[in-house]
Amino acid sequence: MMRRRGRALAGLAIGTAAMVALAGCTTSTPETGESGDTEGTTGGTISVAQTNAATALNSSTPDTNLNTNGMVDYLMGMGTGPGSFFYVDPEFNVVPDETNGTVELVSEDPLVVTYTLDPEAVWSDGTPMTTNDLLLSWAIQSGYYDDATFDEATGEVTEGNVYFQLAGSTSGLDTTEFPEIDAEAGTLTLTYGEPFVDWNLVNLITKPAHVFAEHAGFGSAEELATFLEETPAGDPAAPAEPNEQLTALAELWNTGYNITAMPEDEGLLVSAGMWVPKDFQADDGGFISFEPNPEWRGEMQPSFDELIIRFIGDPNAQITALQNGEVHVIEPQPSADTVSAIEAFGGTLIQGAQLSYDHLDLTMNSEVFSDPAVREAFLLTIPRQQILESIVTPVDPEAEVLNSQQFVANQPQYEDAVAANGYSDFAEPDIERATELLAGATPTVSILYNTANPNRVDAFQLIQASAAEAGFNVEDAGSPDWSSLLGSGGYDASIFGWISPGVGYASLPQIWQTGGGGNYNGYSNPEVDALADESQVTIGDEERITEIMIEIDRLSREDFYGLPLFQTPGLVATNGAVDGVVYNGGQTGAIWNTWEWTLAG
Repeated sequence: MMRRRGRALAGLAIGTAAMVALAGCTTSTPETGESGDTEGTTGGTISVAQTNAATALNSSTPDTNLNTNGMVDYLMGMGTGPGSFFYVDPEFNVVPDETNGTVELVSEDPLVVTYTLDPEAVWSDGTPMTTNDLLLSWAIQSGYYDDATFDEATGEVTEGNVYFQLAGSTSGLDTTEFPEIDAEAGTLTLTYGEPFVDWNLVNLITKPAHVFAEHAGFGSAEELATFLEETPAGDPAAPAEPNEQLTALAELWNTGYNITAMPEDEGLLVSAGMWVPKDFQADDGGFISFEPNPEWRGEMQPSFDELIIRFIGDPNAQITALQNGEVHVIEPQPSADTVSAIEAFGGTLIQGAQLSYDHLDLTMNSEVFSDPAVREAFLLTIPRQQILESIVTPVDPEAEVLNSQQFVANQPQYEDAVAANGYSDFAEPDIERATELLAGATPTVSILYNTANPNRVDAFQLIQASAAEAGFNVEDAGSPDWSSLLGSGGYDASIFGWISPGVGYASLPQIWQTGGGGNYNGYSNPEVDALADESQVTIGDEERITEIMIEIDRLSREDFYGLPLFQTPGLVATNGAVDGVVYNGGQTGAIWNTWEWTLAG
C-alpha cells in the first residue's frame, strides 16, 4: 500500500539563503527517565525527529494513511513490523517474523494459505492472541460484509453499505471464502477464488479482537467471532439495512484510533510488537513516545527503555535539536543548506534515494477540469524543471525531472516506462500552446497543498506564476490540514507525495482504480480498471506486471491525470549518540530496526 508522505518534505524555500543560521527549537519536550544517559548499551531514551505529526494509531484508512502513522503501526506490529507476520527490510525483502505466528502456502491452484498462531502469542495487555484476532483482520480487509453498488464513473456508493474504510483495496481478499478456522490448533486458512499476486503480503495481525468486542458491545471476542461467522456475506444485488454491530465495529476501525491527545482508553494502545505507546502530544511540536512491550517474546529485543518520535516540521529546528542533543536522529528534508548545517557541527549524514515522489494531481470531476482540453492546457504550464532546480538540484545536481507515475529513476523499469508513456512531452512549459487551448478563457484553479511544507509552498508559487502566463487564475487552497482534505472535492488540484513500500502491487487498485482507497482525484478509466484487476491475479509473470504498469502510465498521461514532479532524495542524520541506524528509503524510514539501536558509550 502506498502511503502519503504527509509533511515529509520540509526544506528549501525560495530565497532562503541563510539556512545555516539555525532557528530556535520551539517544540515541547516529553518527560523521560534517563533521556541523556549514554552509559553502556542498555537503558536510556532515544529520540527521533520526524517532519510529519502522527494523527492516528491506525494508518490504514483513507484519512490516516500518513507515513508517521505507518511508523507507529510498524513499531506496534500492526499489519507490518516485528510482531506481525513479516516486515520489509531496506533491500525490500519480505522478512518473515515468527514471534507470533507463521504463514504457509498450502496450494497454488486453488490458492490456499494458512496462518498459524504461536501457542504463546500474546497482546501487550497480556491477552492471548487467538484465531478471533485473525478472523477480525480478515473481515476488515476483505469487504466480505459490504453490499454496496457504485457509480461506475466516480466510484461513489449509490446504494448499500461499505463498513470498513480502507486506504488500500479489498482486491484479492474479496475473492476468499469465509475462512476455515481451527481454534484449538490456532489456524486460519484462506481459500482464494482467484490467484492473487500479493497473497504473501496479506497480514492478519492488525488489531485485537477483544478490544473491538468491548467497543461494539459483545461480551467477548468469542461472541464477536460467532457473530462474524453467522452474519451472511453482503450481496450488492440485495442490499440490506446497515448492520448495527458491523457499523459499531467499523466505527472503531474508521475513526476510533484517530488521536488528538493521549487516549484514556488503554485498549487503543494494545500492541503486538516490541513497542507500546506511552505518551502523546498532537501536532507540530508534539511527540509520541513508546516503552517496550512487557509481553514481547521476540528474538529481536530493544536495548533501551524509551523511544520518542518528536514532530518537528521545520528542518532548521530539527538540526538545532540534533545539535543540542534534544534528539539523536533526524529525517529532515534534504537541501544544500540542511546538509552543510549538519556537517558544520559534526553530525553524521546517511543519504540515499527514496521510493517516493512528489506529484501534481488534477481533480478529474471538478468543474474546471472536467474538460480534458483545460487539463492539458494547465499541465502545459507546469514548470517542472524550475521546481526541480529550486528543490532537489541543490542536494542532487544529477537529479532529473521525473517522467513516470509508476516507477522512480533508480528502478530498472523506469527507462522503458518513459519511452512509452509520453510524460516527457511536458518537459518544459509551453505557454503558447496552453493559451491556444484556452481560446481566451481564464479558468480559476484552486490548489491544495501543505502550507507547513516549504517545498510544497515553492512548487505552488512556481505553478501559480507560470499558469498565470496562459490565463489561469490559480487560487491558494493550501492548508496545514491538507491530508484530511484530500478527496473532499473542495479544490481542483493537489500537490503531495506518495511513498511506496517497495514490495507488492496493491498500489495499482489503490490509486488508479475507480473508487480506490487512495484515488483522491476521482480518476476513472475502464481500461485502467481492467488492467488494475488483471495485475492482482497475475502470478509469477513480472514481465506482464511491468507491461500493465507502463500501460497505466501511458493511459494516465493521455487522460491528463496530472504530472510527476521529482523523486524525493532521502536524508537521515545522527549526532553520534546512537549506533545501529541504517538508512531505509521505504515507508518506515530510520525506525525500521530499533532493535539494533544502542546508545553509544
